[in-house]
Amino acid sequence: MIQLYWDIGGLIVQRQQTEGWGAGVIDRLAGDLQKAFPGLQGFSASNISRMRALFLAYVSDSENSAQPVPKLKAQKSARAEPKTAAITIPPSIAGIPWGHNVVLLFQLTGAAERLWYAQQTTRNGWSKSMLEHWIESNLYARQGKAVTNFKDALPPPQSDLANEIVRDPYNFDFLTLRDQAAERELEDGLLAHIRKFLIELSAGFAFVGQQVHLPVGGEDFYIDLLFYHLKLRRFIVVDLKTSAFKPEFAGKMNFYLSAVDDLLRHPDDELSIGLILCKTRNKVIAEYALRNIGTPMGIARYTTKLRDSLPAELKGSLPSPQDIEAEMKSDESKDK
Repeated sequence: MIQLYWDIGGLIVQRQQTEGWGAGVIDRLAGDLQKAFPGLQGFSASNISRMRALFLAYVSDSENSAQPVPKLKAQKSARAEPKTAAITIPPSIAGIPWGHNVVLLFQLTGAAERLWYAQQTTRNGWSKSMLEHWIESNLYARQGKAVTNFKDALPPPQSDLANEIVRDPYNFDFLTLRDQAAERELEDGLLAHIRKFLIELSAGFAFVGQQVHLPVGGEDFYIDLLFYHLKLRRFIVVDLKTSAFKPEFAGKMNFYLSAVDDLLRHPDDELSIGLILCKTRNKVIAEYALRNIGTPMGIARYTTKLRDSLPAELKGSLPSPQDIEAEMKSDESKDK
């Protein structure tokens, strides 16, 4: 069906260029099809207009096009048939439902970005609502943007996949935290919304535990969050920080990864990966901190909603959770 829609869109565009068809041809074509095939669905004027838009969205000489198609040329003869077969539909576009394609058409502007989301939809089996969610959260701009040492610490196939599963910043907009929230508050908040947390982490993450105990050298150490990645076949150690990144965080993570590999890793598992999530980070400092570390790890930021996203002049005017609770108790006492 998508291939048919592409061909119809391409036919209209080429006829408009070579034979001077106007915009009114869409309404006329829709009417002709409805007369010829009564009750046929999907060929309204608005949907035929979308078919034309689908074709034009990927037939572009723009530098941003991930699969540029040669610009259409006028036919020498008015009777010559347009060479639609020479202009093929991108495979990722043909492989997703029409509703998904409509979302890509009207919520995005660049061909490269559309094709990336189409590929991710096919790879991860995203529903239409999930696709809209990722577009809204600007996943395209965040994917693979964490500071990592994966290229040096992992072999090429694994390093590429590892880089795909991290992003920067992580969008924890399902959390409402005060500016000076403690790390345990962040940790508990993420686990209270574990489903949303796992969705944001990306497909393949399986939750293992919170405050996982590591007995080392007669002392007790605890990992904030531990995951296992089903595709990478590795443990993912997550260390949460409510402050800016500091170089010593990388040394601590290196210790955790060594301990997890010795104490928890199965012989068939690959070496573990570390992910340090900080409120902010200086990219240069993060890169220096990872430069000579052999264990694979990444450093990324996270964002939460409300207080972290409000302008500075408004933050002080908001009541704190304690103020709201006190006000509610006051109202209850008045009612009594």
